[in-house]
Amino acid sequence: MPAHLTFRTATRRSDVRKVRCAVTAGLAVSVLAGLAGCGGSPQASYCDEVKSQQTQLSKVIGAGGEAALLDALPIFRRLQGKAPSDVRADWTTVVDALAGLDKALTAAHVDPKTYDAKHPPAGVSAAQQRAIAAAATTLGSQKTLAALAAVQQQARDVCHTPLSL
Repeated sequence: MPAHLTFRTATRRSDVRKVRCAVTAGLAVSVLAGLAGCGGSPQASYCDEVKSQQTQLSKVIGAGGEAALLDALPIFRRLQGKAPSDVRADWTTVVDALAGLDKALTAAHVDPKTYDAKHPPAGVSAAQQRAIAAAATTLGSQKTLAALAAVQQQARDVCHTPLSL
Protein backbone atom coordinates (compact mmCIF):
# COMPACT_ATOMS: atom_id res chain seq x y z
CA MET A 1 0.00 0.00 0.00
CA PRO A 2 1.38 3.41 -0.88
CA ALA A 3 2.37 5.69 1.98
CA HIS A 4 -0.12 8.43 1.09
CA LEU A 5 -3.06 6.01 1.33
CA THR A 6 -1.90 4.78 4.70
CA PHE A 7 -1.63 8.35 5.97
CA ARG A 8 -5.10 9.24 4.62
CA THR A 9 -6.62 6.13 6.16
CA ALA A 10 -4.96 6.88 9.47
CA THR A 11 -6.03 10.51 9.23
CA ARG A 12 -9.59 9.50 8.42
CA ARG A 13 -9.64 7.07 11.32
CA SER A 14 -8.28 9.76 13.58
CA ASP A 15 -10.88 12.21 12.26
CA VAL A 16 -13.64 9.66 12.78
CA ARG A 17 -12.50 9.13 16.37
CA LYS A 18 -12.42 12.88 16.96
CA VAL A 19 -15.89 13.29 15.51
CA ARG A 20 -17.19 10.41 17.61
CA CYS A 21 -15.65 11.89 20.74
CA ALA A 22 -17.08 15.33 19.94
CA VAL A 23 -20.54 13.92 19.24
CA THR A 24 -20.45 11.78 22.38
CA ALA A 25 -19.33 14.74 24.49
CA GLY A 26 -21.99 16.95 22.92
CA LEU A 27 -24.70 14.39 23.60
CA ALA A 28 -23.54 13.97 27.17
CA VAL A 29 -23.66 17.72 27.75
CA SER A 30 -27.10 17.93 26.13
CA VAL A 31 -28.47 15.07 28.21
CA LEU A 32 -27.08 16.49 31.44
CA ALA A 33 -28.39 19.96 30.63
CA GLY A 34 -31.76 18.46 29.82
CA LEU A 35 -31.84 16.60 33.10
CA ALA A 36 -30.90 19.71 35.02
CA GLY A 37 -33.60 21.67 33.24
CA CYS A 38 -36.26 19.03 33.85
CA GLY A 39 -35.61 18.05 37.41
CA GLY A 40 -33.46 20.85 38.73
CA SER A 41 -31.83 20.70 42.09
CA PRO A 42 -33.89 20.16 45.23
CA GLN A 43 -32.66 23.56 46.42
CA ALA A 44 -33.86 25.30 43.24
CA SER A 45 -37.21 23.52 43.39
CA TYR A 46 -37.63 24.54 47.03
CA CYS A 47 -36.68 28.16 46.32
CA ASP A 48 -39.16 28.25 43.45
CA GLU A 49 -41.85 27.05 45.85
CA VAL A 50 -40.83 29.63 48.49
CA LYS A 51 -41.10 32.40 45.90
CA SER A 52 -44.39 31.00 44.62
CA GLN A 53 -45.93 30.88 48.11
CA GLN A 54 -44.49 34.13 49.46
CA THR A 55 -47.34 36.45 48.46
CA GLN A 56 -50.09 34.15 49.73
CA LEU A 57 -48.20 33.44 52.93
CA SER A 58 -47.71 37.17 53.53
CA LYS A 59 -51.44 37.73 53.06
CA VAL A 60 -52.41 34.93 55.44
CA ILE A 61 -49.93 35.95 58.13
CA GLY A 62 -50.59 39.64 57.53
CA ALA A 63 -54.29 39.11 58.18
CA GLY A 64 -53.16 38.33 61.71
CA GLY A 65 -55.41 36.95 64.31
CA GLU A 66 -55.11 33.99 66.56
CA ALA A 67 -55.36 31.48 63.75
CA ALA A 68 -52.97 33.02 61.20
CA LEU A 69 -50.37 30.26 61.57
CA LEU A 70 -53.07 27.58 61.40
CA ASP A 71 -54.45 29.23 58.27
CA ALA A 72 -50.94 29.01 56.80
CA LEU A 73 -50.63 25.27 57.53
CA PRO A 74 -51.44 24.18 53.92
CA ILE A 75 -48.72 26.52 52.62
CA PHE A 76 -46.26 25.21 55.21
CA ARG A 77 -47.05 21.66 54.14
CA ARG A 78 -46.27 22.51 50.51
CA LEU A 79 -42.98 24.10 51.56
CA GLN A 80 -42.18 21.10 53.74
CA GLY A 81 -42.80 18.81 50.77
CA LYS A 82 -40.26 20.71 48.66
CA ALA A 83 -37.74 21.33 51.43
CA PRO A 84 -34.19 20.13 50.82
CA SER A 85 -32.59 17.89 53.41
CA ASP A 86 -30.79 20.69 55.25
CA VAL A 87 -34.07 22.36 56.29
CA ARG A 88 -36.56 19.48 56.09
CA ALA A 89 -36.37 18.62 59.81
CA ASP A 90 -37.13 22.23 60.71
CA TRP A 91 -40.17 22.26 58.45
CA THR A 92 -41.29 18.97 59.98
CA THR A 93 -41.04 20.50 63.46
CA VAL A 94 -43.12 23.51 62.42
CA VAL A 95 -45.74 21.52 60.51
CA ASP A 96 -46.07 18.86 63.22
CA ALA A 97 -46.55 21.50 65.93
CA LEU A 98 -49.20 23.33 63.93
CA ALA A 99 -50.92 20.10 62.90
CA GLY A 100 -50.99 19.01 66.55
CA LEU A 101 -52.74 22.20 67.59
CA ASP A 102 -55.11 21.98 64.64
CA LYS A 103 -55.95 18.37 65.55
CA ALA A 104 -56.59 19.24 69.21
CA LEU A 105 -58.84 22.18 68.30
CA THR A 106 -60.72 20.15 65.70
CA ALA A 107 -61.25 17.27 68.13
CA ALA A 108 -62.75 19.72 70.63
CA HIS A 109 -64.95 21.26 67.91
CA VAL A 110 -63.73 24.77 68.66
CA ASP A 111 -62.92 27.66 66.36
CA PRO A 112 -59.26 28.59 66.70
CA LYS A 113 -60.13 32.23 66.00
CA THR A 114 -62.37 32.50 69.04
CA TYR A 115 -61.03 29.89 71.45
CA ASP A 116 -60.07 31.30 74.84
CA ALA A 117 -58.24 28.87 77.11
CA LYS A 118 -59.27 30.85 80.19
CA HIS A 119 -62.93 30.66 79.20
CA PRO A 120 -63.37 27.56 77.02
CA PRO A 121 -66.70 27.07 75.33
CA ALA A 122 -69.27 24.78 76.89
CA GLY A 123 -68.84 21.19 75.89
CA VAL A 124 -65.02 21.24 75.79
CA SER A 125 -63.90 18.59 78.23
CA ALA A 126 -61.00 18.94 80.64
CA ALA A 127 -59.06 16.37 78.57
CA GLN A 128 -59.67 18.39 75.40
CA GLN A 129 -58.54 21.56 77.18
CA ARG A 130 -55.34 19.81 78.28
CA ALA A 131 -54.74 18.53 74.73
CA ILE A 132 -55.18 22.04 73.32
CA ALA A 133 -52.90 23.51 75.98
CA ALA A 134 -50.23 20.86 75.35
CA ALA A 135 -50.36 21.45 71.60
CA ALA A 136 -50.16 25.22 72.10
CA THR A 137 -47.18 24.74 74.42
CA THR A 138 -45.44 22.62 71.76
CA LEU A 139 -46.13 25.29 69.15
CA GLY A 140 -44.66 27.98 71.40
CA SER A 141 -41.71 25.84 72.50
CA GLN A 142 -38.10 26.82 71.99
CA LYS A 143 -37.69 23.93 69.56
CA THR A 144 -40.55 25.11 67.33
CA LEU A 145 -39.51 28.75 67.53
CA ALA A 146 -35.95 27.81 66.58
CA ALA A 147 -37.29 25.78 63.64
CA LEU A 148 -39.40 28.74 62.50
CA ALA A 149 -36.33 30.97 62.68
CA ALA A 150 -34.28 28.41 60.74
CA VAL A 151 -36.76 28.14 57.85
CA GLN A 152 -37.01 31.91 57.67
CA GLN A 153 -33.23 32.26 57.65
CA GLN A 154 -32.91 29.60 54.95
CA ALA A 155 -35.46 31.37 52.76
CA ARG A 156 -33.63 34.70 53.13
CA ASP A 157 -30.09 33.40 52.73
CA VAL A 158 -30.49 30.69 50.13
CA CYS A 159 -33.67 31.63 48.25
CA HIS A 160 -33.27 35.39 48.74
CA THR A 161 -36.94 35.54 49.63
CA PRO A 162 -38.30 36.51 53.05
CA LEU A 163 -41.14 34.38 54.42
CA SER A 164 -42.46 37.11 56.72
CA LEU A 165 -43.57 34.87 59.56
